[in-house]
Amino acid sequence: MKGLSRDEAVGIIQRYLKSLGLESPGLNKNNLGGAAIGQYQIYFDYEPSKQRLKCSALIYKFHDDPGPGVIEGFKSAELEETAGAGGRMVDYEPENKGLYLSRWYADIVSDEAFAEDLMSLMQASEIYGDRVLERVASSH
Repeated sequence: MKGLSRDEAVGIIQRYLKSLGLESPGLNKNNLGGAAIGQYQIYFDYEPSKQRLKCSALIYKFHDDPGPGVIEGFKSAELEETAGAGGRMVDYEPENKGLYLSRWYADIVSDEAFAEDLMSLMQASEIYGDRVLERVASSH
């Protein structure tokens, strides 16, 4: 596996956002980026040591640390939902208390495939934010 260089990741992100009419440096000096796309929030995180790009769509931002079993509830729901297929997985970031649906890229992907993947990721995050959030919250 060759991996994805930072420059390749920046190019993919910039072309994607430009196709939506948004100008962006792609990633900042800390290898992070993001954008609001309609009602969705998407984030990018390049991991130099693994030469891969993580793309994450926000599902929910907790005000406090989630209670026991909540994140696990989302992870088990991921196995049940069709939205969890195709390389996407539930990803909790304790630093910002954000729950995301994330996907990783370790190789170059076409601009068209990247745009389709991210639209699918954002739409799936909406399903998780509505149907799955309600189900998990009611069981904990």
